[in-house]
Amino acid sequence: MSTPDPVLRLSSVRFRRDERDLLHDIDFAVHPGQRWVLLGPNGAGKTSLIRVAGLYEFPTEGTVDILGHRAGKVDIRRLRPRIGFNSPALTDLLRPQLTAAEIVTAALHGSLVPWWTPSTADEREEAQRQLERVGCGALADRTYGTMSSGERQRVLLARTLITRPSLLLLDEPGATLDLVGREQLIDTLDRIAAEPDTPPMVLVTHHVEEIPTSFTHAVLLRDGGVVHAGPIAEALDAGRLSACFGIALEVGHHDGRWSARRSR
Repeated sequence: MSTPDPVLRLSSVRFRRDERDLLHDIDFAVHPGQRWVLLGPNGAGKTSLIRVAGLYEFPTEGTVDILGHRAGKVDIRRLRPRIGFNSPALTDLLRPQLTAAEIVTAALHGSLVPWWTPSTADEREEAQRQLERVGCGALADRTYGTMSSGERQRVLLARTLITRPSLLLLDEPGATLDLVGREQLIDTLDRIAAEPDTPPMVLVTHHVEEIPTSFTHAVLLRDGGVVHAGPIAEALDAGRLSACFGIALEVGHHDGRWSARRSR
């Protein structure tokens, strides 16, 4: 049986800014059904890579093929609605007086606010479904400014999902969360990842404890280059993870969840 074409492939990608390579020699591919985690220390190039993958940045060298098209040879406006992209930068752009339902429905019109294109009854019903899908159905009429950080991240996930993307890119959704918010988000991502119609996913984090149990593959990044890319059990080997973070680590795996701490 032939292997399905990847939904995302980065080949020999280099990304240079201000005379500095933020990424170099990047090669990896995401196939249908896969859930990838992009892992590495601060400054490793994780956000640069996810932005290149989401077509918000273009590589200095190399190629990016996404959803059957090559970046630079296709109108990005045709592809953007098919790429679910969630970034911490979005949190700061949303108005605190908007309700969860308004934030989610606005995504259907490629907007941050609902005022220019009022939502229809069908769109509001779909927003409610997506909010319930991420465990936030009761928050539909709550304003963004009154939500906890964890609630905000799950509402943003609902906003990402409502457009029914073909690829889901999540840039550090757990970065600002406390223990409870992090665990709720991980449970939500696990449920979403297990649904058969969920598209391939790439999750950025620098904590192995934030990796949902259902994720299948990992890319380890350090200094803009790939330390290892492949099945998650191979990638999260103590030696490879230690090389990635530049410190001797012990790696644990219990009930599907990963942990790491400094060797003593």
